[in-house]
Amino acid sequence: MLPTSPEAFLLHLLRLFAWLALLAAIFVPLERLFALHPQRLLRRGLARDLFYFFLNGLLPAVLLAVPMAILAGLAASLIPEFWRGWLSELPFWARLLLALVVAEIGAYWGHRWSHSVPLLWRFHRLHHANEHVDWLTNSAAHPVDVVFVRLCGLSAVYAVGLGQAGAGAPDLVPALVAVLGTVWGFFIHANIRWRFGPLEHLVSTPAFHHWHHTRHEHVDRNFAALFPWVDRIFGTLHLPRGEWPKQYGVMDEAPRQGPAQRP
Repeated sequence: MLPTSPEAFLLHLLRLFAWLALLAAIFVPLERLFALHPQRLLRRGLARDLFYFFLNGLLPAVLLAVPMAILAGLAASLIPEFWRGWLSELPFWARLLLALVVAEIGAYWGHRWSHSVPLLWRFHRLHHANEHVDWLTNSAAHPVDVVFVRLCGLSAVYAVGLGQAGAGAPDLVPALVAVLGTVWGFFIHANIRWRFGPLEHLVSTPAFHHWHHTRHEHVDRNFAALFPWVDRIFGTLHLPRGEWPKQYGVMDEAPRQGPAQRP
Protein backbone atom coordinates (compact mmCIF):
# COMPACT_ATOMS: atom_id res chain seq x y z
CA MET A 1 0.00 0.00 0.00
CA LEU A 2 1.35 3.40 -0.94
CA PRO A 3 1.50 6.20 1.64
CA THR A 4 -1.17 8.69 0.50
CA SER A 5 -1.13 11.04 3.50
CA PRO A 6 1.40 12.30 6.07
CA GLU A 7 -0.01 9.83 8.59
CA ALA A 8 0.30 6.93 6.18
CA PHE A 9 3.83 7.98 5.24
CA LEU A 10 4.84 8.14 8.90
CA LEU A 11 3.35 4.70 9.52
CA HIS A 12 5.23 3.29 6.55
CA LEU A 13 8.44 4.86 7.83
CA LEU A 14 7.89 3.32 11.26
CA ARG A 15 7.43 -0.06 9.62
CA LEU A 16 10.76 0.38 7.86
CA PHE A 17 12.44 1.17 11.19
CA ALA A 18 10.90 -1.98 12.67
CA TRP A 19 11.98 -4.02 9.65
CA LEU A 20 15.52 -2.63 9.94
CA ALA A 21 15.62 -3.49 13.65
CA LEU A 22 14.49 -7.06 12.93
CA LEU A 23 17.05 -7.56 10.16
CA ALA A 24 19.82 -6.12 12.33
CA ALA A 25 18.83 -8.40 15.21
CA ILE A 26 19.23 -11.38 12.89
CA PHE A 27 22.24 -10.53 10.77
CA VAL A 28 24.48 -8.46 13.05
CA PRO A 29 25.03 -11.35 15.51
CA LEU A 30 25.46 -13.84 12.66
CA GLU A 31 28.07 -11.64 11.00
CA ARG A 32 29.87 -11.25 14.33
CA LEU A 33 29.93 -15.00 15.04
CA PHE A 34 30.44 -16.39 11.54
CA ALA A 35 32.14 -13.56 9.66
CA LEU A 36 33.69 -14.39 6.32
CA HIS A 37 35.74 -11.18 6.34
CA PRO A 38 36.51 -9.30 9.58
CA GLN A 39 34.61 -6.03 9.55
CA ARG A 40 33.87 -3.24 11.99
CA LEU A 41 30.27 -2.83 13.07
CA LEU A 42 30.36 0.90 12.22
CA ARG A 43 32.04 0.38 8.87
CA ARG A 44 32.70 2.93 6.15
CA GLY A 45 29.64 3.53 3.98
CA LEU A 46 27.17 2.44 6.67
CA ALA A 47 25.31 5.78 6.66
CA ARG A 48 24.98 5.68 2.87
CA ASP A 49 23.62 2.13 2.91
CA LEU A 50 21.10 3.05 5.60
CA PHE A 51 19.99 6.01 3.48
CA TYR A 52 19.32 3.68 0.53
CA PHE A 53 17.55 1.20 2.81
CA PHE A 54 14.90 3.81 3.57
CA LEU A 55 14.87 5.34 0.09
CA ASN A 56 14.34 1.94 -1.56
CA GLY A 57 11.75 1.05 1.03
CA LEU A 58 9.65 4.01 -0.09
CA LEU A 59 10.35 5.11 -3.67
CA PRO A 60 10.28 1.91 -5.81
CA ALA A 61 6.75 1.08 -4.68
CA VAL A 62 5.61 4.50 -5.87
CA LEU A 63 7.43 4.18 -9.19
CA LEU A 64 6.09 0.67 -9.79
CA ALA A 65 2.44 1.45 -9.01
CA VAL A 66 1.48 2.66 -12.50
CA PRO A 67 3.42 -0.01 -14.48
CA MET A 68 1.95 -2.75 -12.28
CA ALA A 69 -1.58 -1.44 -12.84
CA ILE A 70 -0.98 -1.36 -16.60
CA LEU A 71 0.44 -4.89 -16.59
CA ALA A 72 -2.52 -6.17 -14.59
CA GLY A 73 -4.94 -4.59 -17.06
CA LEU A 74 -3.10 -5.98 -20.09
CA ALA A 75 -2.98 -9.45 -18.55
CA ALA A 76 -6.70 -9.38 -17.85
CA SER A 77 -7.52 -8.36 -21.43
CA LEU A 78 -4.95 -10.27 -23.49
CA ILE A 79 -4.45 -13.61 -21.74
CA PRO A 80 -7.04 -16.22 -22.80
CA GLU A 81 -9.74 -16.91 -20.24
CA PHE A 82 -9.16 -20.68 -20.29
CA TRP A 83 -5.49 -20.18 -19.39
CA ARG A 84 -6.22 -17.76 -16.56
CA GLY A 85 -8.93 -20.11 -15.34
CA TRP A 86 -6.56 -23.07 -15.33
CA LEU A 87 -3.94 -21.11 -13.41
CA SER A 88 -6.49 -19.89 -10.88
CA GLU A 89 -7.44 -23.50 -10.10
CA LEU A 90 -3.88 -24.41 -9.13
CA PRO A 91 -3.06 -24.51 -5.41
CA PHE A 92 -1.71 -21.21 -4.17
CA TRP A 93 1.69 -22.71 -3.37
CA ALA A 94 1.97 -24.00 -6.96
CA ARG A 95 1.11 -20.58 -8.42
CA LEU A 96 3.63 -18.94 -6.13
CA LEU A 97 6.39 -21.42 -7.01
CA LEU A 98 5.73 -20.99 -10.74
CA ALA A 99 5.73 -17.23 -10.32
CA LEU A 100 9.05 -17.32 -8.47
CA VAL A 101 10.64 -19.29 -11.31
CA VAL A 102 9.18 -17.06 -14.02
CA ALA A 103 10.12 -13.88 -12.13
CA GLU A 104 13.62 -15.22 -11.60
CA ILE A 105 14.15 -15.68 -15.33
CA GLY A 106 12.84 -12.18 -16.09
CA ALA A 107 14.90 -10.57 -13.33
CA TYR A 108 17.97 -12.57 -14.39
CA TRP A 109 17.91 -10.90 -17.81
CA GLY A 110 17.13 -7.50 -16.32
CA HIS A 111 20.12 -7.89 -14.02
CA ARG A 112 22.35 -9.14 -16.82
CA TRP A 113 21.36 -6.23 -19.08
CA SER A 114 22.22 -3.90 -16.20
CA HIS A 115 25.81 -5.09 -16.54
CA SER A 116 26.08 -4.82 -20.31
CA VAL A 117 23.96 -1.81 -21.32
CA PRO A 118 25.91 1.41 -20.54
CA LEU A 119 22.88 3.44 -19.46
CA LEU A 120 21.67 0.71 -17.11
CA TRP A 121 25.17 0.14 -15.73
CA ARG A 122 25.35 3.81 -14.70
CA PHE A 123 22.57 3.07 -12.20
CA HIS A 124 23.56 -0.49 -11.32
CA ARG A 125 27.19 0.40 -10.66
CA LEU A 126 26.15 1.91 -7.32
CA HIS A 127 25.27 -1.55 -6.03
CA HIS A 128 28.77 -2.82 -6.88
CA ALA A 129 30.67 0.20 -5.56
CA ASN A 130 31.07 -1.15 -2.02
CA GLU A 131 34.40 -2.79 -1.36
CA HIS A 132 32.73 -4.96 1.25
CA VAL A 133 29.61 -7.13 1.11
CA ASP A 134 27.27 -7.64 4.04
CA TRP A 135 23.53 -7.89 4.64
CA LEU A 136 22.94 -4.15 4.29
CA THR A 137 24.67 -4.09 0.89
CA ASN A 138 21.40 -5.47 -0.42
CA SER A 139 19.86 -2.01 0.01
CA ALA A 140 22.74 -0.07 -1.53
CA ALA A 141 21.19 0.37 -4.97
CA HIS A 142 19.83 3.20 -7.08
CA PRO A 143 16.00 3.25 -7.08
CA VAL A 144 15.97 3.25 -10.90
CA ASP A 145 18.04 0.08 -10.87
CA VAL A 146 15.75 -1.54 -8.29
CA VAL A 147 12.65 -0.64 -10.29
CA PHE A 148 14.08 -1.84 -13.61
CA VAL A 149 15.17 -5.29 -12.40
CA ARG A 150 12.01 -5.80 -10.36
CA LEU A 151 9.87 -4.72 -13.30
CA CYS A 152 11.61 -7.25 -15.56
CA GLY A 153 10.73 -10.01 -13.12
CA LEU A 154 7.15 -8.95 -12.45
CA SER A 155 6.47 -8.29 -16.14
CA ALA A 156 7.26 -11.94 -16.83
CA VAL A 157 4.86 -13.00 -14.07
CA TYR A 158 2.02 -10.98 -15.57
CA ALA A 159 2.89 -12.01 -19.13
CA VAL A 160 2.23 -15.69 -18.38
CA GLY A 161 -0.96 -14.95 -16.41
CA LEU A 162 0.37 -15.58 -12.91
CA GLY A 163 -0.43 -12.07 -11.74
CA GLN A 164 -4.12 -12.88 -11.46
CA ALA A 165 -5.10 -15.12 -8.57
CA GLY A 166 -8.72 -15.33 -9.69
CA ALA A 167 -11.83 -13.21 -10.08
CA GLY A 168 -12.37 -11.07 -7.04
CA ALA A 169 -9.37 -12.50 -5.20
CA PRO A 170 -6.52 -10.33 -3.96
CA ASP A 171 -3.50 -10.20 -6.22
CA LEU A 172 -1.07 -11.70 -3.73
CA VAL A 173 1.31 -13.63 -5.97
CA PRO A 174 3.28 -10.67 -7.45
CA ALA A 175 3.47 -9.01 -4.03
CA LEU A 176 4.84 -12.14 -2.39
CA VAL A 177 7.33 -12.63 -5.22
CA ALA A 178 8.68 -9.13 -4.58
CA VAL A 179 8.75 -9.57 -0.79
CA LEU A 180 10.43 -12.99 -0.88
CA GLY A 181 13.04 -11.73 -3.33
CA THR A 182 13.81 -8.74 -1.13
CA VAL A 183 14.06 -10.79 2.07
CA TRP A 184 16.32 -13.38 0.45
CA GLY A 185 18.51 -10.60 -0.90
CA PHE A 186 19.60 -9.66 2.62
CA PHE A 187 20.68 -13.25 3.28
CA ILE A 188 22.72 -13.76 0.11
CA HIS A 189 24.66 -10.54 0.73
CA ALA A 190 25.44 -11.46 4.35
CA ASN A 191 29.08 -11.54 5.43
CA ILE A 192 28.92 -15.12 6.70
CA ARG A 193 31.15 -18.03 5.77
CA TRP A 194 28.51 -20.77 5.75
CA ARG A 195 28.50 -23.32 2.92
CA PHE A 196 25.52 -25.55 2.16
CA GLY A 197 26.90 -28.31 -0.05
CA PRO A 198 24.68 -29.50 -2.94
CA LEU A 199 21.88 -27.17 -1.79
CA GLU A 200 23.94 -24.25 -3.14
CA HIS A 201 23.10 -25.37 -6.68
CA LEU A 202 19.36 -25.25 -5.99
CA VAL A 203 18.92 -22.08 -3.92
CA SER A 204 21.16 -19.01 -3.86
CA THR A 205 23.45 -18.54 -0.86
CA PRO A 206 26.11 -16.02 0.23
CA ALA A 207 28.80 -18.18 -1.40
CA PHE A 208 26.92 -17.96 -4.70
CA HIS A 209 26.15 -14.24 -4.64
CA HIS A 210 29.45 -13.00 -3.26
CA TRP A 211 31.06 -14.09 -6.54
CA HIS A 212 28.72 -11.69 -8.30
CA HIS A 213 30.39 -8.82 -6.40
CA THR A 214 33.98 -9.86 -7.09
CA ARG A 215 36.24 -7.09 -8.30
CA HIS A 216 38.74 -8.98 -10.42
CA GLU A 217 38.24 -12.62 -11.28
CA HIS A 218 35.06 -14.15 -12.73
CA VAL A 219 33.12 -10.88 -12.98
CA ASP A 220 29.64 -10.88 -14.53
CA ARG A 221 28.57 -14.21 -13.09
CA ASN A 222 25.73 -15.38 -10.87
CA PHE A 223 22.98 -12.95 -11.87
CA ALA A 224 20.12 -14.96 -10.35
CA ALA A 225 18.69 -13.90 -7.00
CA LEU A 226 17.02 -17.15 -5.90
CA PHE A 227 17.88 -20.06 -8.18
CA PRO A 228 21.52 -20.66 -9.24
CA TRP A 229 20.41 -23.20 -11.84
CA VAL A 230 19.08 -20.30 -13.92
CA ASP A 231 22.69 -19.12 -14.27
CA ARG A 232 23.69 -22.66 -15.18
CA ILE A 233 21.08 -22.75 -17.96
CA PHE A 234 22.33 -19.45 -19.43
CA GLY A 235 26.03 -20.21 -18.97
CA THR A 236 26.92 -17.69 -16.24
CA LEU A 237 27.29 -19.88 -13.15
CA HIS A 238 30.49 -19.70 -11.11
CA LEU A 239 30.42 -21.54 -7.80
CA PRO A 240 33.78 -23.12 -6.91
CA ARG A 241 33.95 -25.38 -3.89
CA GLY A 242 35.69 -23.86 -0.88
CA GLU A 243 36.61 -20.55 -2.56
CA TRP A 244 35.45 -16.97 -1.99
CA PRO A 245 36.24 -13.69 -3.76
CA LYS A 246 39.34 -11.92 -2.50
CA GLN A 247 38.15 -8.38 -3.29
CA TYR A 248 34.83 -6.69 -3.97
CA GLY A 249 33.84 -3.58 -5.89
CA VAL A 250 34.38 -2.22 -9.41
CA MET A 251 37.61 -1.31 -11.16
CA ASP A 252 36.38 1.57 -13.35
CA GLU A 253 33.36 3.44 -14.62
CA ALA A 254 32.96 1.42 -17.82
CA PRO A 255 30.03 -1.00 -18.11
CA ARG A 256 30.80 -4.66 -17.76
CA GLN A 257 30.73 -6.54 -21.03
CA GLY A 258 29.06 -9.72 -19.86
CA PRO A 259 30.41 -13.27 -20.21
CA ALA A 260 28.61 -13.91 -23.47
CA GLN A 261 30.61 -11.13 -25.15
CA ARG A 262 34.02 -12.32 -24.08
CA PRO A 263 36.29 -14.48 -26.21
